[in-house]
Amino acid sequence: MKRRNRGAILLALLLLTLSASAQEADEGPDGLGLLRAVDEATEPGQISTTLMVVLGITVLSLAPAILVMTTSFTRIIVVLGFLRQAMATQQSPPNQVLIGLALFLTFFIMMPTYEQINRDALQPYINGEIEQQEAFRQAIEPIRTFMFRQARPRDIALFLDIARLARPETPDDVPTHVLIPAFVISELRIAFQIGFIIYLPFLIIDMVVASTLMAMGMMMLPPVFVSLPFKIIMFVLADGWYLLIGNLVESFGRTAAP
Repeated sequence: MKRRNRGAILLALLLLTLSASAQEADEGPDGLGLLRAVDEATEPGQISTTLMVVLGITVLSLAPAILVMTTSFTRIIVVLGFLRQAMATQQSPPNQVLIGLALFLTFFIMMPTYEQINRDALQPYINGEIEQQEAFRQAIEPIRTFMFRQARPRDIALFLDIARLARPETPDDVPTHVLIPAFVISELRIAFQIGFIIYLPFLIIDMVVASTLMAMGMMMLPPVFVSLPFKIIMFVLADGWYLLIGNLVESFGRTAAP
């Protein structure tokens, strides 16, 4: 009975809150939000400004997906995850460190592209030299160029066939909604290739340690407890972070900008 009474009270409070919100929306000057702003607009510029605000909020909500799917972040974070699994260090480095490192490496790799976007699209648009559509076209072009450099033609052809689109004559004929998934699966393919190479030396250490323990008759001792120190010391002596990060960044090319 007490649970039912509590549920009835919560339901009543929820109904009162919704009714009060609806009343404020009817009486308040800004209650109808976007629809009222569009209805009361007397000039096309006012509607454009309102829609730009909505578009900006939408872009901010999709910013994580845009960052992950159109930059080098995917390849970097997958490779770092493979490294941690190969070394069997559980949660070391922790997820926050790996994600932070992947973000800063992404900004480092994508900085030439972002500088070109700022130079050719953002600054001219702020100064009133170009319109919104032209600014958007100038902004997306460097990102498309970066994705074209990393995406395999086979992956692009796959999504063109799925979308039932004609074979493009130039890269400009490839739609962005086709290029992005092709770029992502190309990044995953390369990341898994790098992960396989990372796994090999650590796998050899695990096999050697397991064979040694078996030969010594120490069947009850988990090999991972013995191999972990050898993995760490090998990684440190080989300057693993220097080699991994250096080759990982260079796998995108010396510069991301055209």
